[in-house]
Amino acid sequence: MSEIIASAWNRLCSSRMATRAVRLHRWDEIALEKVTEMLSRKIVSGEQEMLVQVYVKRGCLVPMHAHESEQMVYVLQGALKFLVSGEEIIVREGEVLHIPSNVSHQAEALEDTFELDLFSPIRSEWLEPLHEDLEADDV
Repeated sequence: MSEIIASAWNRLCSSRMATRAVRLHRWDEIALEKVTEMLSRKIVSGEQEMLVQVYVKRGCLVPMHAHESEQMVYVLQGALKFLVSGEEIIVREGEVLHIPSNVSHQAEALEDTFELDLFSPIRSEWLEPLHEDLEADDV
């Protein structure tokens, strides 16, 4: 009986894996998307999570906003000041900030900053082409 269950399980797993494509992404082959004069990004997205390289210039302010996605912010170079629930949090090189779903936050670049943001679920609105009339709170 256990052999029958194992065989059925293997077939199920194999069929699921066959329908999901594994894909290698190379950052240097992804176009840099200029969101504003102060913020640019590169996006890699799966079905459930999204990884974003973000380049922000010193003084860039991302206004207070919230989204369904959980967000992890990993600062690779530079520093960001977040305002979350009235508390200022400075995130520096090598540090990671976790922002839970639907928590209002804003960010200001204290220096030219290079960061990786991980979102789950994905920010599907970010996969649509940008319009010239983009509002700052859409980033």
